[in-house]
Amino acid sequence: MVAATSSEFDSGAALLDRDGDEPLWLQLEGELRRRLSLGHFAERFPTDRELMQVYGVSRHTARHAVDRLGNDGIVRRSRGVGTSVDTDRIEQSLGSLYSLFQVVEASGLEQESTVLSLEISTDAVAAQQLGLPPETPLVHLSRLRRAGGEPLALDRAWLPASIAAGLLDSDFSHTSLYNELERCTGRRPTAGWEQIRAVVPEPSERRLLGIDTSDAVFCINRLGVADGTNLEWRTTLIRSDRFSFVADWTMGQRSELRPEHRPTASA
Repeated sequence: MVAATSSEFDSGAALLDRDGDEPLWLQLEGELRRRLSLGHFAERFPTDRELMQVYGVSRHTARHAVDRLGNDGIVRRSRGVGTSVDTDRIEQSLGSLYSLFQVVEASGLEQESTVLSLEISTDAVAAQQLGLPPETPLVHLSRLRRAGGEPLALDRAWLPASIAAGLLDSDFSHTSLYNELERCTGRRPTAGWEQIRAVVPEPSERRLLGIDTSDAVFCINRLGVADGTNLEWRTTLIRSDRFSFVADWTMGQRSELRPEHRPTASA
């Protein structure tokens, strides 16, 4: 039951099922995602204590749910400020594993996709990045991502078919790859690396993204890893006029620049 409280966050809160099989932290995470997609918390995101009061959960449950949102880049914890949601423009903090779907929706814009390809195929380059033989069957998902009705990104992902073949039955017009992957397989990336660079897109890519020849795009290459297994190789072209990356830093904490990651060919 939701605890009796006069919190400003009571309105719109849904009950958590304490008799179900789904853990409370996962229910609370889904509930917060739902409310964010409806535009709740526009003025302020609730503190852990307020979530405890509204949903009748422990501090550990509240913190775990919010940390999951932080891992997807939806919210940010800052010392002395608390937890906040960026809503003015689409920004992503570097150094966190995030879902573009959740980042866009948390900014107040609806995300939708046109699926260009969803099939099992082979791709020698993607297989090499995943550390697999060139002929390994891969699930290939290619989407044109829109935010607020306007093109935002051209997204291509490859996953081992032996793990992700269940994705072929998914509807990716309005959902996250990671949510579908977790639903089908119980797994989602928890680590990896990402490379961001500026590129000149091909004419066909410019047409899909709705940009001119003088417009720049980010090219994002990502390797997603779960429990030591290479789970996803992804390349995304994203419009730089609609999306930006932010690097957070704290005095006394070390950050580093390192050479470009170039994986070796698989045996």
